[in-house]
Order: sequence, then C-alpha cells, then structure tokens
Amino acid sequence: MAEIVTMPRLSDTMTEGTVAKWHKKEGDKVKEGDLLAEIETDKATMEFESFQEGVLLYIGVNEGETAPVDSILAILGEEGEDISALIDGKSSDQPVESKDTEKKASDEKSPQNLASKSEKEDPSEEDTEEIETEGKRIKISPLARRLAKEKGIDINQLKGTGEGGRIIKRDIENFKPEEAPKQAAAEQAKAEAPAPAYPKETTYTPGPSGAPYTEEPISQMRKTIARRLAESKFSAPHFYLTIEIDMDKAMEVRRMLNEISETKISFNDLVIKAAALALRKHPKINASWLGEKIRYNHDINIGVAVAVEEGLLVPVVRHADRKGLSTIAAEVKEYAQKAKNKKLQPSDWEGNTFTISNLGMFGIDEFTAIINPPDACIMAVGGIRQVPVVKNGEIVPGHVMKVTISCDHRAVDGATGAAFLQTFKSLLEDPMKMML
Repeated sequence: MAEIVTMPRLSDTMTEGTVAKWHKKEGDKVKEGDLLAEIETDKATMEFESFQEGVLLYIGVNEGETAPVDSILAILGEEGEDISALIDGKSSDQPVESKDTEKKASDEKSPQNLASKSEKEDPSEEDTEEIETEGKRIKISPLARRLAKEKGIDINQLKGTGEGGRIIKRDIENFKPEEAPKQAAAEQAKAEAPAPAYPKETTYTPGPSGAPYTEEPISQMRKTIARRLAESKFSAPHFYLTIEIDMDKAMEVRRMLNEISETKISFNDLVIKAAALALRKHPKINASWLGEKIRYNHDINIGVAVAVEEGLLVPVVRHADRKGLSTIAAEVKEYAQKAKNKKLQPSDWEGNTFTISNLGMFGIDEFTAIINPPDACIMAVGGIRQVPVVKNGEIVPGHVMKVTISCDHRAVDGATGAAFLQTFKSLLEDPMKMML
C-alpha cells in the first residue's frame, strides 16, 4: 500500500521547511536509506533520506516551495497504484498522519517499543555528518555514529549502504566483527580548515525600467532570526557594559604560540578561552532565565556567531574552559567551514550557555549585540586599534580592544556583569594566566 512521507522536523525550532532540491523524481524507485531531498530548515539545509521503499508516485512540495512540518512531502508506493484517496482533500500545507505515524501510535505501548522509543524518535538518522578519520572522510548519520559508539564499533570497519556510501543505522545493526578488515592504527595530522565564512559582497545591478526595487522571499533561517531576536529584544530587559582592554601582551603571546602550534590561533580563540575561564569564576553570568526560576549552568558552552550568506549561525564550543587554545581554534575553523557548506547539524548549534559575537575583522571598533536565548548574556567584540596610551607616565603606542556585554537584567545584575568583565580583562592583559 502507498505510504505518505511527511515534511520532517529536522530541528527543535522548525515549524516549516523548504525543499531546496529533490534527488528523486516522480517514477523513480526509492530504497530505504536513499537520499530523497535536501530541505532548508530554520538553521541549515539538511539531507533527508527515505525510511521507506517503493516508487515515488507523488511529490507534494516542489523545489523552492515551503510547507509545514507533518504535511505531505511525497507518497511512495507500487508503480501504477491509485493514490487519489490519499491526496484528495489534503493539500501540501495541511498536516497529515502517515501510515507509519498511525502504526507507531498503536504500537507505542508495547514494552519493546517503549524501550526503543527515544531511538525511533531521534531525527538524527536523517542528517549527515562528515568525519575525517584514518586519512579519509566518512559520511555517517548522527544516529549511526551514536550506535557505533555504544556498541564499540570502529566506523572505519563499516561499509555504508546509504546514498553515496553513507553509513546508516542498518549498517550498525548488520555489522559482523569477524568480517571486518583489520585497520592499522595511525594518526593523521589534521589539515588546517579554511578561514571563517563571511557574507559575499554583491554589486549593484539596476532593476528593469519602472522597478526601483527588488523583493526576495524570506529564507527559513532569516524568519527564525527575526522571530527569536525580536522575542529576545522585547522580552528581556537588556543593559550594556563596555570595557577597554590592553592587547599588547595578547598579541605577543599569540605570535609566540603560532610559531609552535600546528593550528593557527586567532584573537577570537583567545577571547573564547578568556571568556570561558571568566565564566568559571563568575557562574552567575553562565545563566538562563526560565520565567519562574534561573538556571545556573555548570557546563561552559560558548556559542560563536558565524556569518553566512543567509544570516547568522551559532555553533557551540562545548566545555571551552577545559580545552586548550589549539583545540578551540581547530573546532571554530571546522564549524566555520561546515556553516559555509551548510553542513552544520543540530548537535553543533544546541546547548549554548554564553555567546560571543566578533565583528573586529570587519573593522568595527565597538557595538552591542542582542542576547541569544536561552543565554542571559552575549559579548560583542570589536577590533584591535593602535592608539596612544599612557604607560609608566609616558604616552606610547598601544593596542586596545573594546568589548561590550549585553545582559538580561532579570537574571544578571550590573555589579555581577562588571566583575565578570574585570576578570575577562585581566586574563587578556596577562594571557599567560590562561596557560596555567
């Protein structure tokens, strides 16, 4: 019997999706694990693979079109099967329940399904991660990666049966250790990832006669940015604290570190590390306002704003206070490249407890940023400027950087924010403290 494939929920904040590209056309045969379409969510464009087998009988959302989560995306069945009853009275913008959804509801009470419910509802099988290991790149779904880790299976021993050799859940379930070739244990030095992605420059092109402007549809990412930042700005009472930092020692330490480090360390990496250590000393900044209570987060997970062509993404450096500068630098570069290629996964951008937005590389001296929920604070970092400064009673050339922290006054008081900035300043002005 024909089965409805619904628009999937690929992120926790997704309410609708746009089909960026179909990898199958009507009449094509589809196997389980085949890449069906690329779907633009509110955060990224993600690959969606089929969980069913059959012939693609109907496409409910064309390329470039948008539909709500759980509406008809496609219908799979047997060639020549009559699907008019499924389509009749149901447009692509109306949520529907597929056969799989009904079966799941009826089976949920069985003990075996209750035991595996979290795994079935895990959408990570629909995503794709690219992992560099043993000198090669491996495509694997996050669910398959998690299952491999739980079962102690080396993913280098697996042969993917999904689209393009992608490793999926069934490859883990069908794995037999005795059939796997032995792999030599060798470490490969990671190649330095490309620089962060910045918005592309555009040139002015006059419109047609009589048209003084052009209009473009709003992307899912831009819709979410607009909604979340408006909610933050108009619900959280912001206040701002600015401090000026002497960066002379930080510049010298960075120069010395880059002479010995395989991964180039940026000023932003120093800022991330200093902020993480300052948060450890001032845990009330590492907070979230939850309405009836304030959550003080024990983990220090720094969200790093990355500019992409369609807006802004905020991948997360987890446990930044426990990581060395080289590790932080490598992670940020990898996230920037994944953001540029629209390959970030939900696990990359979830769980932030504090956010840093750096516009110094664009020549911005100072600015304020809107708090990134659920964080209570965000720090805006300007560029390093050479200015006259007074040292030992003399005016000499110096390098200074201004940072401004935006705080949610419901969760953070001014004195708490000021104390955090003082610690942050002391770490950057004497960066050897971060090495201890």
